[in-house]
Parts: sequence; structure tokens; C-alpha cells
Amino acid sequence: MQPLLEVHDLKVHFPIKKGIFSRTTGYIYAVNGICLHLDPGETLGIVGESGCGKTTAGLAILNLIKPTSGSVCYEGRDLAGISKKEHKALTREMQIIFQDPYSSLNPRMTINKILSSPMEIHGLYKGARRQERIDHLLEKVGLHPEQGKRYPHEFSGGQRQRVGIARALALNPKLIIGDEPVSALDVSIQAQIINLLIGLQKEFNLSYLMISHDLAVVEHICDRIAVMYLGKMVETAGFKQLYTNPKHPYTQSLLSVVPVADPRHKRKGNMLSGDVPSPIHPPSGCYFHPRCPRRMEICSRQAPELKEAGPGHLAACHLCG
Repeated sequence: MQPLLEVHDLKVHFPIKKGIFSRTTGYIYAVNGICLHLDPGETLGIVGESGCGKTTAGLAILNLIKPTSGSVCYEGRDLAGISKKEHKALTREMQIIFQDPYSSLNPRMTINKILSSPMEIHGLYKGARRQERIDHLLEKVGLHPEQGKRYPHEFSGGQRQRVGIARALALNPKLIIGDEPVSALDVSIQAQIINLLIGLQKEFNLSYLMISHDLAVVEHICDRIAVMYLGKMVETAGFKQLYTNPKHPYTQSLLSVVPVADPRHKRKGNMLSGDVPSPIHPPSGCYFHPRCPRRMEICSRQAPELKEAGPGHLAACHLCG
């Protein structure tokens, strides 16, 4: 089976400009060489601390941010070499759900107008069929068609995110990137939205790339999980493998502090020391070594490669050699 999405050595470096001549004095290494693939109908989660480059990677995959180097292939086509016309057509198949369900919706538009805009741009569902399509989308995400006449401020956070999901579905996409789609919602609403996404995936045969900082959230929706740290992938595995047998010390630390709904459960917290290094001046060798409780001498001078640590399990750590 050909992967729906293939990303190889993707890098996004933002220049730092100073002075009256705006000279480039350095770079922010937001994404620094990640590789991943996504099969049709699969859900891949990208997790990591805030500032690790998850969102930037998602935007670069959609070509909303121009990658510095590397390749993004969708159904075998390299997105770097396509024309503007081809890219516009491709946006019908690749959509995004944003993190903030309020700022991502135009407050001056009704929900009907918000959902009709992408159809209008691409010339789909003309005339009465367009309103039928909008009503159908609202029902699919758990809203009433009459609510389409309202404005975003008249909805709760969970309802607004449902509108965002409906907008992502408007053009019948194959791939949806969720940029922390439930992080701004209450816990009870998070569960509803996750269940909604799972149901929609089965019904429309969608592929998801879910970005999150919460391992407890992605556990319920993802088939595989990729862990990012400071712009690099440090571990990828099936969700069961990752949760039961994490190989990288960073993944082990993240899992050790995931809350467990059992007051009798005693977990050995493995809190990380220090702060995340600056993406402007990343450490030499393994990026994680200044905070790693198991670091060795080699970690500070040689960057580990992402290599096999088990069947379908990759980790970038000298301990896995």
C-alpha cells in the first residue's frame, strides 16, 4: 500500500534579522529534519512539549509555511514541485482543524457563510445543493441546521470546534491535520470531540495527523505516535508499544507524569530538570542530553540516529544501540 503522506528530512528554519539593514544574524531551528509517513485511514499522533515544532511541522506539510528543505509527498506527488493551480486543487484533499475554535472563525460571518466559503472558492455544491451540504455537515458534527444562522460568539467552545470540524469536512478531504483540536476545551468536551473525530474517520475513511502535547489524549485516537523534541523526532511506535515499552528517556519522562484516575495508584514521577534549550542554539550531540537522567559521554558529542528498537519501533537514543 502506498502511503498517503510521506515526509522526508523536513526542515523549517526561520531567519533572525537585526539592524537597519535587516541582516540575518542566525536562525530559529523550528523543525530540524523530521521523517514520517501516514497510510490511508490511519491516525498518526505527533506529541511533545510546547515549542518543539509540532505545529510548524503541520503547517509546513500543508505548505502554509514554506519548508527550508526536505520533501513532502502526498499520494506520491512532491508538493514542492507543483503549481499554484495544482496546490489549490490539492487543498481540497488536505485540511486542518485549528487549536483555538474562536480565533479560527471569522466573527463577522454566520456559520452558514463560514461553511460555504470553501465551497465557493472551489466552485462546489452550487445553488440549493450548497445549503443542503451545509445542513448535512452541521448534523454530522452534532449541531442543528438552524444554528447555521448564528455567529461564532453565540456558541460555546465545544460547539465552535464542531463548526471548525465541519469546515474541515466541507470539501471531502482525505487528510485532516488536527493542531491540538481539543486542548482549549474542558475535559468532558474533549471526550465528546475525540469520539466525534473517531466516528467521522470511520464514516468518511479519513486519515488524521493529530498534533498534541497531551499523551493521554492521543492514546484514545491514534494508531501510531511520533514523539518530537526540539524540532526532531526522538521515537515513533504503535500506541500500545509506546505506552507499555517506551525506549527514549524523553518519552519515559512524558509518560511518567500522565495523570491516572486512581487515587490508590502510585507512580514514580520522572520530572525533567532544566528548561527546553533554545531552538536558536540547540545543544551539540543529542538535543536531549542536557536534561537526560541517563546521559552518557557520547550523548554530548554525537547525535543519535532514529533506528529500529523493535518491530515497528524507532528511537533516536544511544541507549538503544
